[in-house]
Amino acid sequence: MQEKEFEQVAKDLAQAAYDKKGIDISILAMGELTSIAEYFVIVSANNRKQAQSIADEIEDKGAELGLSVLHTEGYREGEWVLVDFGDIICHIFTGQARHFYGLEDLWNDAPTLPFEGV
Repeated sequence: MQEKEFEQVAKDLAQAAYDKKGIDISILAMGELTSIAEYFVIVSANNRKQAQSIADEIEDKGAELGLSVLHTEGYREGEWVLVDFGDIICHIFTGQARHFYGLEDLWNDAPTLPFEGV
């Protein structure tokens, strides 16, 4: 995939989260900072059930886009659900967990892509 394609896919996954009422959605461009992923999509959910629902929707959207989930973590607990598509990693947090782990602070030098759900 080309860089612009990664960016669009990250936005499509963010839109899937938005469609399930995900809030405070951020897309971090990680490619220049780490080999872990090209993009992080970070989303907040109001509760554990919503976090699980958002993760399900993101997985469905990824499958629709031809992506395979390489790893999922934290789904049962629902406080921090990680959905790893390889080049794009989605992090779905409850509010308290997002504040506690502070990924945006940890990666504060990562450029943020504009995202406004429709």
